Amino acid sequence: MKLPLLSDTAFENIADSTDNFAFHFHDTYTIGLTHRGLFTSHYEHRIIPVYEHTARIINPGEIHGGESHAWQYTNFYPDAELLSTLYEQMYGEKKMPIFERHIIEDEALFRHLIAFFQAVYTDEAAMVVESRLIDALGYLIAHYARKAAPYPPTCHEPKAMSTVIEYIHDNIETDITLNALAKTAHVSKYHFLRLFKNHTGLTPHQYIIAKRVCKAKTLVMQGEALSHVALEAGFSDQSHFIRAFRKIYGYSPKTLQKSNFIL
Repeated sequence: MKLPLLSDTAFENIADSTDNFAFHFHDTYTIGLTHRGLFTSHYEHRIIPVYEHTARIINPGEIHGGESHAWQYTNFYPDAELLSTLYEQMYGEKKMPIFERHIIEDEALFRHLIAFFQAVYTDEAAMVVESRLIDALGYLIAHYARKAAPYPPTCHEPKAMSTVIEYIHDNIETDITLNALAKTAHVSKYHFLRLFKNHTGLTPHQYIIAKRVCKAKTLVMQGEALSHVALEAGFSDQSHFIRAFRKIYGYSPKTLQKSNFIL
């Protein structure tokens, strides 16, 4: 996974654990999902049964342990800097969010985290992974973190996304990052994702892929070789281009190339 934001972040995806976990702590957060089985969590002087379809949250430095029984789970360990930065982007103050609830039964949170983990483990584009990460952690912070006293806001929303759209069009053949787009808009990544979706009706990744397919379609109709088209339109390789094209049009670019028709 090529995402600097998570380059030093540990992940776990365990199918069937029957282990006992001695008391310990982490310098990072622990955020995970229980898919099946049972985990008996020893957390903050309490014994809490953890059942399937729940989220599990542990703050940095909190002592915890437990026993597992046919436990299938997925965890990741984001550092305090990551969540503090997102908290600042959401609320305008650089604070480390503290989660009071250890086990959370919330279908929306579960779906957000599942979407993020799926993006990670299926090696989705970096922008998809980062967007889903922000969506999941943003929801978690908004609904389950204690808020601190606000400082003056640190980010300002742009009035329009026209400069971002222009940047995408001018750089469509390059590896466009979420960080570059947010900087172009002069807002945080958290705010940019929402502003862009409101403006275009698409996520940044969806918009970029659609724009690349549009450019590729024009090149195919001009008779360019598919391998050349993929690179010119900004796709990492020909297979990626073909998959993206088929998702939008329902057929391969070879069909367009052979049929020589304009949609």
